[in-house]
Amino acid sequence: MLRRGCVMVGHPTGEGAAMATSFELNGKPVTFAGDDAMPLLWYLRDHAGLTGTKYGCGIAQCGACTVHVDGAAVRSCVVPVSTLEGKRVRTIESLADGDTLHVVQQAWIEEDVAQCGYCQAGQIMAAVALLDRIAHPTEADISSITNLCRCGTYPRIRKAIRRAAAAARPAGASAAPTIAGVPTATDEAGSESVAEVVP
Repeated sequence: MLRRGCVMVGHPTGEGAAMATSFELNGKPVTFAGDDAMPLLWYLRDHAGLTGTKYGCGIAQCGACTVHVDGAAVRSCVVPVSTLEGKRVRTIESLADGDTLHVVQQAWIEEDVAQCGYCQAGQIMAAVALLDRIAHPTEADISSITNLCRCGTYPRIRKAIRRAAAAARPAGASAAPTIAGVPTATDEAGSESVAEVVP
């Protein structure tokens, strides 16, 4: 069903109609007048042609489909397009500035993080969102990222996040104290211990 003037489309299930949804995608305005229940993941891959965002589980558990919505990391496989009206969506394709990689992408290369690589776009997007919120993350902050890596590259992911944080640190700023490169926690008596590292 199509009504002129208000951009209504017949819902694929035959249950009513869906309004067109307008939002910003990687800095550009887009409008989608299809199934408003479609997960953002499939809009990105099948309609926008942005295939860097991967399908992993379809139930928001693995994080392979992580993108940013208004700056927050979300699992796009469970985000209906209808919820994006007026919002800003950012995908892995938007991180680099021409030939200049984002600091997190560069750290990923320097630490040789990827093995099979399938989950890495989601891992990088989660890391970027973390560093946007917390410039100098602790190990506990890094552990708040729950994206899964079936190849088990968690130690290299952690090193890459720490490298990216250091690279983005203003000149002259000091880092948190470390032992063998691992951030430490200081107890009430002033002694230091290595922070717990949880994959």
